[in-house]
Amino acid sequence: MRALIGLLMACLAPLLGLSSARAEAPWPDRPVKIVVPFPAGGSTDIVARELAQGLTAKFGQQFLVENKPGAGSTLGTASVAKAPPDGYTFLVTSSHYSIVPSLYPHLGYDPLKDLAGVALLVNIPVILVANPAVPAKTVKELIAYDKAHPGKLNFGSSGAGGVNHLSGELFNHMAGTHLTHIPYKGTAPAMQDLMAGNVQLMFDAISTSLPNIKAGTIKPIAWTGPKASPVLPDLPTISGSGLPGYETASWLAMFAPAGTPPDIISKVSEEVRRILDQPTVRQRQQAQGVEIVASTPQQLDAVVRTEIPKWSNLIKTVGVKIE
Repeated sequence: MRALIGLLMACLAPLLGLSSARAEAPWPDRPVKIVVPFPAGGSTDIVARELAQGLTAKFGQQFLVENKPGAGSTLGTASVAKAPPDGYTFLVTSSHYSIVPSLYPHLGYDPLKDLAGVALLVNIPVILVANPAVPAKTVKELIAYDKAHPGKLNFGSSGAGGVNHLSGELFNHMAGTHLTHIPYKGTAPAMQDLMAGNVQLMFDAISTSLPNIKAGTIKPIAWTGPKASPVLPDLPTISGSGLPGYETASWLAMFAPAGTPPDIISKVSEEVRRILDQPTVRQRQQAQGVEIVASTPQQLDAVVRTEIPKWSNLIKTVGVKIE
């Protein structure tokens, strides 16, 4: 009997080994999806596609960007939060991630519990730009013009509830202006209307505004952040132009569904850092005014925990509500 059992075990061993190998197939063994909760063509989409290209080359499987805009970025984000935590779905999003919890009472997901940080990718300075027909060239001139012509100035944004929208609302609150917010479904259509003169102003990521500034189709007024960017070093900040204390900024980050295996998150995070640290990528991003961060997952999680209450306080102060 012992001899028979031994013979059976010897015969089964290769089969058991094959089953184990199948169960532990190396990740990834099929295409991976990167959800961008905004339309194609914006700064988030551009960075996501650059990462997808690098990740595809590294891991030998396609990393495919899927644009899923809607409901202030919450539609695409919710789809990732509810996706299987198997390493085949990721999210690349913007500062919207930390803002929407204070604007949408029924998100359908918890940004602190249902998703896990992979990497804070970049910081993107925000700039106040205008159609060339607007007579104001500085913040003080803009405020004076608005007060002399109430209701005449509109500002476009990529959608209600984002950094660009809140930058304008904070400006109104601190300057006493009455700039009317016009939300669009993405940065591209808002920029088109700004260049056409259908809106007069826009608070926008420098990466999408800079080409049009260089082309002369829009003009820069001031930075929204605490300091000037090297791409336009002589342009002042709003805070230093008569509104002390004014400050907004934007970032892009990558997340995965909570419960995604830590080793997969670690692999992707390390490769993302390697991609962003390539000299050609770093030079290209810096030429667009973008600051490379490439943080660890833990550093991103810490940023989110800090940013959510910060934006909540601003939204309460300004009184922004999303219908």
